[in-house]
Amino acid sequence: MKKLFTYFMQGLVLVAPLAITAYIIYLIFDFLDGLLRDQLEHWFGIAIPGLGLVLIFILVTLLGLVGQSIVASPFKFLFERLLERAPLLKVIYSSLADLFSAFVGKEKKFNQPVTVQINKENNLWKIGFITQKSLEEIGMKGLVAVYFPHSYNFSGELYMIESTAVNPLDMPPAEAMKFVVSGGVTRVN
Repeated sequence: MKKLFTYFMQGLVLVAPLAITAYIIYLIFDFLDGLLRDQLEHWFGIAIPGLGLVLIFILVTLLGLVGQSIVASPFKFLFERLLERAPLLKVIYSSLADLFSAFVGKEKKFNQPVTVQINKENNLWKIGFITQKSLEEIGMKGLVAVYFPHSYNFSGELYMIESTAVNPLDMPPAEAMKFVVSGGVTRVN
């Protein structure tokens, strides 16, 4: 009976990550497709699975195209003036815009993984990502900003660290992020 349970647990370890990933993808697909499902079914008289997702993808892509063109500049200027009058909204909007551009924008910020010894006595190290190579503009000469993502979570902490205490990590940023977020469980290629 103990061996049977061991085989079951090994099978669960093999199947669970795949099943959970597939389920999350299904939930995301179903949610995005469902945003327009009722309206599209009303227009066409038939439910076409995936049409809402395709339409959302096309609309977001077109929005990105318009956002980069000259046509959108006056609206962007007007929106920025509106944000100037609402400081709380400006903080929220600019923080989210910076976060998204750090991952997918032209100026990706999480592209230099590093190791930092955080406790010399016990030889403890953390993996992080340099987000600012100089902090002179805020009066912290010689320091760099290093972001440390949390394991099994999409949050982290920012530390100001002596640039001499930061060691570049010779690995792709995506692999470093995957290693940290998985709690060091994933294999490094």
